[in-house]
Amino acid sequence: MRAEHEAATRRRITEATVALHREVGPARTTISAVAERAGVQRLTVYRHFPDEAALFGACSSHWLTAHPIPDPAPWARVADPEERLRAALGALYEWYRGDEAMIANVGRDAPGIPALAAIVANGLPAYLEAVHELLMPGWGARGRRRRMLSAALGHALDFETWRSLERRQGLEPENAIELMVRAVRAAF
Repeated sequence: MRAEHEAATRRRITEATVALHREVGPARTTISAVAERAGVQRLTVYRHFPDEAALFGACSSHWLTAHPIPDPAPWARVADPEERLRAALGALYEWYRGDEAMIANVGRDAPGIPALAAIVANGLPAYLEAVHELLMPGWGARGRRRRMLSAALGHALDFETWRSLERRQGLEPENAIELMVRAVRAAF
């Protein structure tokens, strides 16, 4: 019974932290606010999460469980590089759309919070690097053309590129994807 109570308290603290990170960002989330939202005392938060790294780790795991990053395995089976890129961008842009506020807030705040930066470095940037490598083959680009292709792919995959296209420029998802496919094709 006590173990269940402890697990429920830990879950409430984690969920409160996730909600605050989405609403105000990690840099503006205080332990007092987490405790208040979770309905516990500050000391209880510290007892469950003795440091920032532990709290950020639990928050990240909880968020990724609810918002899993797209699996690139199906794209690897697509031989045509443009179709592979369309599939990747479709899934990735949908994922960005699924929790834009959290991705934006964490991306904004991580550079100023070492414990969070360490978690983030092993997350989205590493994932995007792997996706980038998956998307490079098949275009027939070498030398300078390959560097241009690489830059265009990196730009197309970037969260801020997606935000610009869909949020600031008002493109529909399919048009944002098509624009990036055309940009990549034209880049080399």
